[in-house]
Amino acid sequence: MKLPLFAAGLIAAAGLAYAEPEKYVLDASHSQILFNYNHLGYSTTYGMFSGFEGEIMFDQENPAGSSVKVSMPLSSMFTGWEQRDAHFMSADFFGATDGELVSFTSTSIEVTGDMTAKITGDLTLNGQTKSVVLDAKLNQSGKHPMAGKEWAGFDATTTLLRSDYGVEKFAPFVSDEVQVMISIEAMKAD
Repeated sequence: MKLPLFAAGLIAAAGLAYAEPEKYVLDASHSQILFNYNHLGYSTTYGMFSGFEGEIMFDQENPAGSSVKVSMPLSSMFTGWEQRDAHFMSADFFGATDGELVSFTSTSIEVTGDMTAKITGDLTLNGQTKSVVLDAKLNQSGKHPMAGKEWAGFDATTTLLRSDYGVEKFAPFVSDEVQVMISIEAMKAD
C-alpha cells in the first residue's frame, strides 16, 4: 500500500511542476520611475527617470521564481528645472558622465500575498551597489486589448538613503531619505 501512495505522490508532484519563467520586456512609454525628497522642510521636490530598458522573467505560477533587471541612463533624470538637473549631474552630487547607468537586478522575490511581493535586489547608483527591497504589487496580467499579446503591469515602492550612494550633499537639510515609486508595464517577448 505504501508504494502506490508514494508513486501517486510523485505523479501528482510532477503534474504540479512549475513552468519556466517567460521573458517580458519593459514598455518604456508606459513605465515611470518617480522619486521625491524633502527640501529644507518647505516643500517636497519630485523627479523622474525615463529612457530605461529592462526585462522581467515572469513566472505566473511561481512568482518567487521570477526575476527583474532594469537599467537607465542617470542623465535621463528630470526634475522639471534644468538648473537643478544640471546641479545633480555636477560634482556636488553625481558628477555623472553621459553613459553612466543606474541599474537594478533582483536577487530574490518573497511572495507576501495574492498580488504582492518583496523584491530584493542590487541597486547600482553613482558607482555604489547596495541591496534594496521593493514592495511590489502585480496590477494586472493578461492579453493587452490593443497589442493583442500578453502584458503585465506592476507598481513598487522603496525608500533609499542618498548617503548610501555617496550623494549626501546638503543632508540633512535636503533629506537623506528619497522615496521611490515605480510603475511599469511589460509585454511578453516575441
